[in-house]
Amino acid sequence: MQEQLIIFDTTLRDGEQSPGASMTKEEKVRIAWQLERMGVDVIEAGFPAASNGDFEAVRAVAESVKESVVCGLARAIESDIRRAGEALKNTGPARIHTFIATSPIHMKNKLRMSPEQVIEQAVKAIKWASQYTDNIEFSPEDAGRSEIDFLCKILEKVIDAGAKTLNIPDTVGYTMPEQFGKLIHTLREQIPNSDKAVFSVHCHNDLGLAVANSLSAVINGARQVECTINGLGERAGNASLEEVVMAVRTRQDYFPCDTRIDTKHIVPASKLVSGITGFPVQPNKAIVGANAFAHESGIHQDGVLKHRETYEIMRAEDVGWGANKLLLGKHSGRNAFRTRLKELGIELESEEMLNNMFMRFKELADKKHEIFDEDLHALVSDEVLVLQERYRLLSLTIHCETGEIPYARLVISDDGNEMQAESEGSGPVDATFCAIEKLLMSGAQLQLFSVNNITSGTDAQGEVTVRLQKSDRIANGHGADTDIVVASAKAYLSALNKLHSKLERAHPQV
Repeated sequence: MQEQLIIFDTTLRDGEQSPGASMTKEEKVRIAWQLERMGVDVIEAGFPAASNGDFEAVRAVAESVKESVVCGLARAIESDIRRAGEALKNTGPARIHTFIATSPIHMKNKLRMSPEQVIEQAVKAIKWASQYTDNIEFSPEDAGRSEIDFLCKILEKVIDAGAKTLNIPDTVGYTMPEQFGKLIHTLREQIPNSDKAVFSVHCHNDLGLAVANSLSAVINGARQVECTINGLGERAGNASLEEVVMAVRTRQDYFPCDTRIDTKHIVPASKLVSGITGFPVQPNKAIVGANAFAHESGIHQDGVLKHRETYEIMRAEDVGWGANKLLLGKHSGRNAFRTRLKELGIELESEEMLNNMFMRFKELADKKHEIFDEDLHALVSDEVLVLQERYRLLSLTIHCETGEIPYARLVISDDGNEMQAESEGSGPVDATFCAIEKLLMSGAQLQLFSVNNITSGTDAQGEVTVRLQKSDRIANGHGADTDIVVASAKAYLSALNKLHSKLERAHPQV
């Protein structure tokens, strides 16, 4: 019988560590529903000890998800583990993932602990976690720079203590695929009780090798891969879920295992995460990029027309391309609207929120002829932001004429108080941002301004991402509208709201 490769998704935890990518509790639940629908085995929902917000988000995901195992991260510290245990208590299937550094440089300079003390602490952590669940995962942080004999010793001890999964992280993305595969092979051979645990890997992409390292580990016996949608994550990101899954699925002649992922949900998941975080997907990104199945060369086009497999090793429809077909229009009623939201895994908290969403949907339907699933996700994100925001755009007037200096006049609400200003700029967007700063004087610096279309067509909604930095804090804001200048204003205010509400958090890294 073919072995199963467990997919452990950490988009909601490690993915959120991308600067500016913090998600609200509601957004995490929406992504978790999509991951569950896709067939992800384990969803790492956050780090409960990091903040009350993270605790509540992990609990909300654990209460919402029924099929996937929900995991909480904890350092090998009793207070961390008890916090994770409480977040997952009395919910569905749960896992606690605990870690401690094992490389000489980390033990000496960061932990200031001896190797014997590190082993003792790791074993204690497993015992504490076992009071809440028997599904326990252990990670030796910075395993790639740890001494192999010590790794074998500590992993043997935590297996005896009750760890069911051993996750070997390439924390700084330094290892080469051949080295990393050999490390997994050596650990499985030299640890006497290695057959009692599943070996897992968590690879970072600092040298662009996260997927290659992960697949090398799979060939050498790893049966769980930790990854994220779109490769989102700390610094250069993590192993990309879609690339790992489709590499294994496409090359069944090479890999002795397969995942249980329903690949038709990959592209919708990619678009959902991109929309919520405001991180656009590069066009030439494998599997989920806009050009992933496009052919420009005449030779390639001729070959594909004659026989698809001459230049395509996968079918676009198998990973979810073309799945955003029109289902709603301006004549659709509330019941059809509610039903489609439910099919997308979107459950609104109140009837008032549904009414507001439906009004926004009707307004959008009057502006553009076709409404796609991506439009609905954008509407939900907008509605959630409106409920949580301090600053809100009420109106915007733009004057832009060839040979004249553009200016913007806007009215915003600051905690219910209306304020208005106007300003000139080098273009309509610059004038709008200058007017906002004239009112709010945030002192934030604009680091990124990015525009993407949510769907195709000249009447498509434009989605704008704005990244602002103030002191050492970074926030990504995003806004969507058929008017790109309005979307820009929404995105700028969204980023300011995040800076104001302190949604950006620093997390310890695995």
